[in-house]
Order: sequence, then structure tokens, then C-alpha cells
Amino acid sequence: MSQSYNRGLVEDFGRWKEFSAGMWAWIFHKFTGWMLIGYLFTHIAVLSSSLTGPEAYTNTIGGLESLFIVRVLEVGLLAVAVFHILNGLRLLMVDLGVGLEAQDKSFYASLVLTAIITVASVPTFLDGVTL
Repeated sequence: MSQSYNRGLVEDFGRWKEFSAGMWAWIFHKFTGWMLIGYLFTHIAVLSSSLTGPEAYTNTIGGLESLFIVRVLEVGLLAVAVFHILNGLRLLMVDLGVGLEAQDKSFYASLVLTAIITVASVPTFLDGVTL
């Protein structure tokens, strides 16, 4: 049975301390989904530079890839995408009835796997960048 929460006149912003792993999984999944949608628009904007010619596209990509902040943002994009994928697989399993009793553990496992994959990929992303 679900719990009801009487918000009253003012929202209680200290309530985040009461969130369970399921609520954090939902929040992170929504956040990462919105971040991926935001990246999609950036991706389209960069690809649209190819409409003026291959040189413009090559210069755009070369200029972006030489920036340290772009490389850091790429690592962040990897973390967002990996978590969204792993949590989506976790949700698929839950919807299929697999691992219903271990939802918290599978959420934490997806966080740990995301961290491991992201940290292991940092040297690859930062290879050849100039500060």
C-alpha cells in the first residue's frame, strides 16, 4: 500500500533524507534521460557543421576535441549513458519479475558498475588532450 504525504502549504525540502533506493533510482534515471536528450541537441548542432562542407566539420571536431573541458564532458556523458543503460536493464528485469526482492542491491550494483566503467575509461578519453 502506498503512503500518502500531506504537503501542507509549504513543500518540505528536507524530505530527501527519507528517500529509498527506489526513489533515487527513479530520480537518477529521469535525470540521465534528460541529460541524454540535451546531448542529442548538442550532437545535432555539431553534426550540422558538416552541411557547409567537410573542412568545416573537421575543423569543428578538431577544435572541440582539443579542449580539456570537452573531454571531461565526454567522460560525464559516458557516465550518464552507462548508468541509464544499466538502470534500464535493471528496470526491464524488474518488469519481467526477475530480482524483485533485490531491487536495492541491483540499483547499487548499477551505480558501482557505472563508476568502474567511467573511471577505467578516463585515460582513454584524456589521451592526447592539451591543458
